[in-house]
Amino acid sequence: MKTRAVILAGGEGSRLGVLTVKRTKPAVLFAGKYRIIDFTLSNCVNSGVFDVMLLTQYRPHSLIEHIGVGRPWDLDRSLTGGVQIYQPYQDRHDSDWYRGTADAVQQNFSFVKRGGPDLILILSGDHIYQMDYDPMIEFHLDQEAEVTIATLRVKPEETHRFGILDVDADYRVREFIEKPTGASGTLASMGIYIFQREALQRALQTDAQQPDSTHDFGTDIMPRIVAGGARVFAFPYSGYWVDVGTLESYWQAHMDLLGDPPRFDLNDRSWVVHTKSEERPPMTIHSGAVVRDSLIADGAVIRSGAVVERSVLSPGVHVGSGAHINQSILLTDTHVGADAHVQKAVLDKIVRVGERSQIGTRDDARITTVGKAAQVPPETIIAPGDEIPTDTRPEAFLADAPAASPT
Repeated sequence: MKTRAVILAGGEGSRLGVLTVKRTKPAVLFAGKYRIIDFTLSNCVNSGVFDVMLLTQYRPHSLIEHIGVGRPWDLDRSLTGGVQIYQPYQDRHDSDWYRGTADAVQQNFSFVKRGGPDLILILSGDHIYQMDYDPMIEFHLDQEAEVTIATLRVKPEETHRFGILDVDADYRVREFIEKPTGASGTLASMGIYIFQREALQRALQTDAQQPDSTHDFGTDIMPRIVAGGARVFAFPYSGYWVDVGTLESYWQAHMDLLGDPPRFDLNDRSWVVHTKSEERPPMTIHSGAVVRDSLIADGAVIRSGAVVERSVLSPGVHVGSGAHINQSILLTDTHVGADAHVQKAVLDKIVRVGERSQIGTRDDARITTVGKAAQVPPETIIAPGDEIPTDTRPEAFLADAPAASPT
C-alpha cells in the first residue's frame, strides 16, 4: 500500500502579524532551533512516509531554502520518494493563485497521482504536534474508508474555530460542520485527512465545478463528501496538537515547552524532530546570570547579571548585562542591550533593543511583537500589545517622526 503525503504549506498566516511579513507561516521559527514545518515533515519520516509533496504559495523563499533537497529528514531521494516542492504556475491557457486548500491540490493533481499512490495523506504545514500516521492509516484500511479525518476533543468554547464532526458508535461521520456557532459536539477535525486516491480525485473534480465553492477542504470538500454518503470515518487522537495560527497560540505553544514536565516534550528520543541547522558555538552564560525554566539555543550569550525566565532564546541571541527577559520568545541573532526589560513579547530575527528599554509587561495578557531587523533605541518604552513593524529604524520612535511601515 503506497502512501503519498501532500503538505499544504502556502499559508500567509496574517494573524501572526509581523512574524509572517517576510515569510510563510510554515517557515516561522519555533522552539529556538526549528521551523514550524519541521514537525509535519518529521512526523512523515518517523511514520515511514518518505514520499512527500509540498505545495507552497505565499513568500516561499525561506521555506524552500530551509528544506533544500530534504537531507535533514532523509528525504533527499529521487527513485523511492523524497520531497518535491510545487508552486503556483502559469500555462498557456490558464493561471491562478490557489483559491483554497482543495484548489491547491486540484491544480497539482497530475503530480499527486503520478506513480499511482493508493492513499493520499493531506497535511497542514503549520501545526505543532508529534503523531505517528501509521495507526491512522491502519484504521483507514480496517474501516474500508474512502476518507479518514484525524480528530481530537476540544473545549466547547473553542468549537467555532474548527470543523466539528458528528459520528456514530463506529466513528463513521454523519455530519461535518465547519466552524459552527453553538455546536453541540466537541469532536474537531485536525486538518489531517487520508483519501483513497480515486475518492480524492472525484471530490476535487466535483468541487472544481461548483461556482459558489471556496475550494477549501474544511468548508467545502468534507461537508459535501459526508452529505453524499461516502464512507468517511473519524480517527481519534489524544496527543498534543496545536494550530499556531495566532500570536497567542504561537506564544502559548512555547510556554507549553517550559513546564515541569512540559506539555510537549522535545526530548523524546523515540520521536526526533529533525531540522536544518547551522553550526554555532555552544551557548555562553556568564557568572552572575540567572536562567530559569527556559530553552537556550547554541550561540546564545547571556551576560553577567542578566535574568532569563520562562523564555525561549534562538541561536545567536545576546542578552546584555542586567537585562531581564521573561515569558518571551527571541528569534535568531536578536540583541537585547544592558538593563533592558523584555516581558511577554516575541522579537523576530536580528532585532536590536537598546539599553534600558522596556518592551511589554509580564502582568498584561497582551503580547508585544517586534518585527524582523527592527531597531529599538535606548530608553524606549513599548506598551503591551504593541506591534513594531519589520525594519523599523530608531528615528521612527521620535515623537515628530512619521510612523514606520513594513517593507
